[in-house]
Amino acid sequence: MTFLKKPETKYTKSGRINIAYQVFGSGPLDLVYIPGWVSNIDWMWACPELVDFFTALGKMVRVILFDKRGTGLSDRVVELSTLEERMDDIRAVMDAVDSEKAILFGHSEGGSVSALFAATYPDRTIALITFGIFAKRRYAPEYPWAPTVEERQKVYDMIENSWGSGDMDLESLAPSKADDKIFMDWLANYFRSGASPSAAMVLTKMNTEVDIIDILGSIKVPTLILQRTRDVDVKIEEGRFIADHIENAQFIELEGSDHLFWVGDTDEILDHIRSFISKEKPVVKYEEKLFTIVAGRIHSENRLSQALYASIDSVVAQYRGRKLRYTGETFIAFFEGPSKAVHCSIEIAQLLQSKGIKVSIGIQIREGAVDQVQFISKDTEQFIEAILELARPHHILITQTVKNLLWGAGLNFLPFSKMYESRFDETISLYRVTDHLEDVSHELTSAILSGNESLLENVLQSIDAHLSDEDYTVEVLCRETGVSERQLQRKLKAITNKSPIQLITSVRLHRARELLLQRRLTVSEIAFQTGFTSPSYFSKRFRREFGHSPSELN
Repeated sequence: MTFLKKPETKYTKSGRINIAYQVFGSGPLDLVYIPGWVSNIDWMWACPELVDFFTALGKMVRVILFDKRGTGLSDRVVELSTLEERMDDIRAVMDAVDSEKAILFGHSEGGSVSALFAATYPDRTIALITFGIFAKRRYAPEYPWAPTVEERQKVYDMIENSWGSGDMDLESLAPSKADDKIFMDWLANYFRSGASPSAAMVLTKMNTEVDIIDILGSIKVPTLILQRTRDVDVKIEEGRFIADHIENAQFIELEGSDHLFWVGDTDEILDHIRSFISKEKPVVKYEEKLFTIVAGRIHSENRLSQALYASIDSVVAQYRGRKLRYTGETFIAFFEGPSKAVHCSIEIAQLLQSKGIKVSIGIQIREGAVDQVQFISKDTEQFIEAILELARPHHILITQTVKNLLWGAGLNFLPFSKMYESRFDETISLYRVTDHLEDVSHELTSAILSGNESLLENVLQSIDAHLSDEDYTVEVLCRETGVSERQLQRKLKAITNKSPIQLITSVRLHRARELLLQRRLTVSEIAFQTGFTSPSYFSKRFRREFGHSPSELN
């Protein structure tokens, strides 16, 4: 067999985040590989077993590899990432390589986002293939195969104390290679190069909160679920459970204990993938897909002005939503993910409150017609009416399904109530989003929404006022802007995709660049004037921000 050489690594933008990707293979269809926990697409090519697997796979399909945000060669992030943001990363990479539709191949934790993507974007998904997938990573009576709190804590302790070392018990991921020192050394290096200890901890905590059980029934694309019988990391019962909940899914139980698909009997795995791809005929058009629906009820004695309606429409468009309709006091909009829907709802609520208008909002996830978004089923209409009846003014209520997909979004929730939905004969838990109107004064809300005194401008003014203060902290910034640290994290991430500390550093560097261009002060003087006590550290951060040293401008 002629083995592939490492393909060129390229980058594309997902929002403001740089995502690293590679493309190889010559097959007629595209396949996007969504890796598990952590990855490094360059380091993958240092493993002969994985290169062997990729070589065979590349003869069937054009393969698209990428490192998810926070791992490998992609930008590191300091906060949790939502499954929705990771779906955006997949779309960004597909767009970068002109892939209209692709097979998704999700491994382990990568299978969770693959499943959600398939339900949300069926017209961009040819088929779904998973290996060692889980639907939930925290024990519950309805999902007893997931790790307990104590078991997850052991993983946290391992990352804290033994990341990338021989104490990680990596042999459990690939028992068949336990005595292969070269392979185990590569695996330890792969994890170290894929994420730092802190990044690994962030990813692991996010994985702990994953729960896609409620969306499995919305997956309509052809699905193949592969799993080894004695996989220690993901129990075989989990694969069976997931297959039972996805319409017409094929479940194949393989002999062995390896959690990694590229070791053990890889020929059998490749044969199953080849057979699945060759037999499945891609669906040309799907009738339904997964939507997040926002329904709002405006409490006002007077009819809203056309200008205010236009402002609401603008906020919806900003979050890539689609307005469905206004009916008297009610408005409805569709979104492709719950995070965008909730953040949009918060902005709409703040907009209306700044005008002295109260609003109640309910958010749910439902299947809807792909093209005919003007149509809402009777069941959905009844559900909207029921949730809005419960929501009081200034309340944003979400269902359990929505909450399960919002981990990493920087939001707080309080249990609200349970509502009975007769068609499915089930009780649905509701939660209230708490970090919005109750935590923001009317004065600050007005400032957030006014053109010249936005929250971002308030933040920038505070940073400028403390430009040379080396003791300036996020705590001081929160105190001066009147926003809690958690709220500031969420709002600045939505506006700039930066954390407060990242924004402080970036603003200081840009102010330093302006001073350097004036050529009046030395590099060291400018470093001290912009809050950097070490000129060498200043030069390092400056080069990272702008791609050249400060001395080149001075």
